[in-house]
Parts: sequence; C-alpha cells; structure tokens
Amino acid sequence: MHKTLIVTNDFPPRPGGIQAFLHNMALRLDPERLVVYASTWKRGREGAEATAAFDAEQPFTVVRDRTTMLLPTPGATRTAVGLLREHGCTSVWFGAAAPLGLMAPALRKAGAERLVATTHGHEAGWAQLPAARQLLGRIGDATDTITYLGEYTRSRIASALSAGAAGRMVQLPPGVDEKTFHPGSGGAEVRARLGLTERPVVVCVSRLVPRKGQDTLILAMPLILAAEPDAVLLIVGGGPYEKELRRLVRETGVEASVRFTGAVPWAELPAHFGAGDVFAMPCRTRRGGLDVEGLGIVYLEASATGLPVVAGDSGGAPDAVLDGETGWVVRGGSVEEAAERIVALLGDSELRQRMGERGRRWVEEKWRWDLLAERLKALL
Repeated sequence: MHKTLIVTNDFPPRPGGIQAFLHNMALRLDPERLVVYASTWKRGREGAEATAAFDAEQPFTVVRDRTTMLLPTPGATRTAVGLLREHGCTSVWFGAAAPLGLMAPALRKAGAERLVATTHGHEAGWAQLPAARQLLGRIGDATDTITYLGEYTRSRIASALSAGAAGRMVQLPPGVDEKTFHPGSGGAEVRARLGLTERPVVVCVSRLVPRKGQDTLILAMPLILAAEPDAVLLIVGGGPYEKELRRLVRETGVEASVRFTGAVPWAELPAHFGAGDVFAMPCRTRRGGLDVEGLGIVYLEASATGLPVVAGDSGGAPDAVLDGETGWVVRGGSVEEAAERIVALLGDSELRQRMGERGRRWVEEKWRWDLLAERLKALL
C-alpha cells in the first residue's frame, strides 16, 4: 500500500455509520503509512477535549481542520495538498466521494498517484439531481476508482458517471466484526435486566428516524400479538423520531409490548442484538428517492449474532439479506408483510435457527472487516 492520506468529514468521535466504516478500515491499514485529515467533531471545550482524547489513542496521525464541516474549499484543498507533500503520501482515500472528491485534481497535480473515492447512500441521491450529477461526473473522471456499497447504489451512481469512470467502480461495503457480533454476545443478560427472559423478542437496533421503519413495527404489533400474545418489540437507539414513536405506541394501545432503551453505548450493542429472537427493520424510501437506505449494516450485525432478519426494500437494504435464506425482504411500510414474516419466525424455532446459522456463515464468508480491508489496500 502506498502511503495514504485519508480526507474525510466523517470520522470519530463524531458518531455515525460512515464514521465507524472509515475508522474500522483505518485501523486495519499500516499506521506508519497513514495520515487522516478530518473535520473537528463539534465546537466548544467538550468537543475539543473529546476529539483530542480520541486522536491521542489512534496508532496513526490525525490532523484536524478547525471547521466542523470539511468541504472542498480552496483553504481545505491547500491544507490537504500540504499534508500530502509533508508526509510523502502518494495515495488519497476520500472517505465520502461527494463532495470532497472535488479536491482530486489538485491532489493529483501535487503528486498523488492513486485516488480512491468511496460512496455511501447520499451519492445515490445526488445522482438524481442535475447539478449534483455533474459534480459526481467530475469526481468520477478525476479519481482512479469510485467504490460502492451494493448493486442499488452502483446502478444509481454509475448513471451519473462517464463510461470509463463507471467501468472502474469497485464494491467496498462496510464490514462486520464477527468476533464482536456473535451468538454469545450477552443477550441473555440484557433480556433478564429488562424483564424479558420468557418473552419472544423482536429487536430493532437503529437510529430513530422515519426511514428506518420503527413505526411500521409498532403498527404491526397488534397483528403480532394476536398470534404471539407475549411478544415484545425492543427498540434500541435514540433519535429525533422518538417522541413520535412513543405517541404512536400509546395510540396503538401496545404500551405493555414495546420497550425503548434510548441510545446505547457501542460496546453494549452486540448484547442488545443478542437479546432478540428476530431482528426487524422494515426501512422505506422517502422524499422521492432522496432518502434511502445505503446498505443497512445492522442486518449483517444481526446475522453475525445468529438472528434471522426482516428488512425493508429501501435502496441497498436487500443487498444485506439473502432473501429466504438469512431472512426476508418486505415492502417498506407494509404493516401486513412485516407482521406476517415476524409471526412466521416467532412461531418456528427451527426456521429461526436455520436462517440465523446461514446468516452467520454468510458474514464469515463475505463481510468480515479483514477481507474488505485487503480489498481497500489493493485499491490504494
């Protein structure tokens, strides 16, 4: 691997899926051949202290821009060029292609030999907007490789690229730490603490926003309870939609069968996955296709934990499920479909076990971080 400069707005301690993706990849690269140029998490003493403490723990060099939103401005581009030259980097990895990939021509001119730009879910939305499509096209032509999460995002993004740039696309999804997410992750302790030991548990681990489909699960609970009267829906995570979801629980009359944990520390997430018998997140596409699920790594984390999954059909979510083998894909927003699949799984322990074991094998075969990090090293 060439000595590499990572240019990214998304990096811990700022929370989020892209941040976790980049950090997990960075930890699997040679720290002596890596420099990270990132934004500052948030303003103020608390943000500065948290950022400094995080950076001090990393095995590689981290340089922070003072801004909380790193954009391809002339100033940020000059800083990136300076870091490339100062540290002798010959490869660049843009943590999110849009918009930081617009720095690519300046970094190429400064000596970068390999330029890799990674896309997530939002670039698929960009590909539908005329002005943003043009920017994606420029990024594709200026870099050596644009990576994609799965077939859905590839097809959307490729439509905005030149034929040459589209032909150079390579799949690079986030991975799963199969040693952290596994069937013995501590779910029994969480169930006992919450008083759910003897109850069938449907678990959803996700940020609480409308796209994720927690509201669909709440509306499905009366149908689920008709077949499984002791079932409980365990909603793990925090977010701006929580107040609305709690109101929906009251209006639906299922208060005794829905539990909210609020935000949970990352170290406790594997045990919360393990507290479920079935994982469900029937995500849906919103805002005319601009708000879509890029992949849905939580489905794979659930599979690694040995759970069957019920996923929505938004964006790239189906790429994280072997439909009929590791779980099922339902129409996002369909209360009846979600309830039907969940009831089938709760009522058949052999089916749950078979799908859970198949999901675990699939993660081990295809989605391990070490396998995907080797792919990134080759690109760089």
